[in-house]
Amino acid sequence: MVAKSHFLDTSGETDPVWIHTEPYSKRPQFKPITEDIKTDACVIGSGIAGISVSYELVQRGVKVVMLEARDILSGESGRTSGHLSSSIDSGFVELASKRGQDGAQMAVDSHTYAINRVGEISKELGIDCEYRQLPGYDISQYEKGQDGHEDDVKEFKEEAKKMNELGITASYQEGFAIRGWDGKVDQRDAITYQGQATFHPTKYMLGVLKWLTEQPNFQCFTRSRVMSVEEKGLLNKEAKVTTESGHTVTCVNAVEATCVPLQKLSVVAEMEFFRTYCIAIRVPKGSIEDCLLYDSKDPYHYVRFTACDDKDDYLIIGGNDHKVGQESEDGRYAELESWVRDRFTQAGSVDYKWSGQIFEPVDYSAFIGKNQGQSNIYICTGDFGNGLTHGVIAGKLIADEIMGLHNEWSKLYNPKRIPTLSKIPGMIAHDVQINTQYKRFLQSDIKDIEDLVPGTGGVLNPTMKTPMAVYKDDDGKVFKFSALCPHLKGVVCWNGAEKSWDCPVHGSRFGHDGVGIMGPAKGNLPPADYAAEALLKQGSAA
Repeated sequence: MVAKSHFLDTSGETDPVWIHTEPYSKRPQFKPITEDIKTDACVIGSGIAGISVSYELVQRGVKVVMLEARDILSGESGRTSGHLSSSIDSGFVELASKRGQDGAQMAVDSHTYAINRVGEISKELGIDCEYRQLPGYDISQYEKGQDGHEDDVKEFKEEAKKMNELGITASYQEGFAIRGWDGKVDQRDAITYQGQATFHPTKYMLGVLKWLTEQPNFQCFTRSRVMSVEEKGLLNKEAKVTTESGHTVTCVNAVEATCVPLQKLSVVAEMEFFRTYCIAIRVPKGSIEDCLLYDSKDPYHYVRFTACDDKDDYLIIGGNDHKVGQESEDGRYAELESWVRDRFTQAGSVDYKWSGQIFEPVDYSAFIGKNQGQSNIYICTGDFGNGLTHGVIAGKLIADEIMGLHNEWSKLYNPKRIPTLSKIPGMIAHDVQINTQYKRFLQSDIKDIEDLVPGTGGVLNPTMKTPMAVYKDDDGKVFKFSALCPHLKGVVCWNGAEKSWDCPVHGSRFGHDGVGIMGPAKGNLPPADYAAEALLKQGSAA
């Protein structure tokens, strides 16, 4: 029997902590689509956004077909850190400057709704997913007395004032430190705020999916990669979703819940794409306060907790973000471990290390709703570090719009929104930086295939020839793929942490076997020899 590709389970070589209590083997199996189907709505993607949209629509009597390119929960929702927060990465002072006080208020209201909605659904469906509400704390990246600490304190006071204006109970507390922080590093002083939450994301999503599969108006098909989503008709428009196998789903509305839309540009060009890193490290159960913790570093560190066993909990710490394909992953896990051990001396073994992907809109607001230039096709993208709450927000917002109900949050999240003048310089700078990544046409990672160590990859760029992405497996067998991303022909880079090929232009990713694991590219990395063709076929086999 041919071994199953790991990239059918998850979008990296590493495994997130969530499989500790919810292994891949416990996930439900679905069949590929084998015929053309007509339905009310087609939801593409089986992560938090796809499951939330499906749940809200099915509850309202809409017939839903869900399509997933790989296996259930194989995308980024299964690789998050599990926080549910109404505090956003930019801060509300900055968000209000970009989107106005009303926009900041809608952000608070919608994320607060999402936090509570997960709790409601967990209770209604009897899902045991570790859901609990808890406080959030923002601390300075600097120790007391260091340059920069007082500047952070000044910003904390302004942010706490803005949070209270928007309805989040927050305060600046001088000298505050969380219980269990017993290391010598002194980063006391914090904003403290209430009404945040955390949970076990895959337990929650699998619980909702179980309920969905028991409903007569829901169908799910996996290993059914979508290659196009188009609108048909003039007056009574409908959407046509075509899969790699050639089978179609014709529907009134289609929802691309795929992290990033499967298209060339539009909103894709209005986002930056980052890798972020996490470790799960054992700490004695109850030894550290259960909370959400963030520091002011850019990129910041973030901390939360999940169950391990009767003796220990896992402290999850993440950070060290960088743009996709533009920096090395070396040393990032080690830095996270050192950060924890310097502050929490009871920390034990590191059992899990993994990375994920973040999509940051230049105006700090996700894109949720009807896609640009379309009437029946919806998108959810631009998670901005809050992908779980944005996915739940999408459930309500998109379902409301499909049902013809007014939802004021659409003013904030509308993908068709017109860029403000303050947004344009950032967009121009982003576009310039992205276009410089085509410099890789002039670069070669390796001079000869013999340079590759087994279990690694690199781009070989012969003069006047197409760049090749070369992977050498643990046995020394070589596989050659085109190094050109099928999205907009950027030259991919080797990601040693996840054994994947990552595009530095718009963040598309492919497994070492060429399997497409992240858009906006729709398909796989084209094989350049028979060995790679066989490996790709094995990796994407239904």
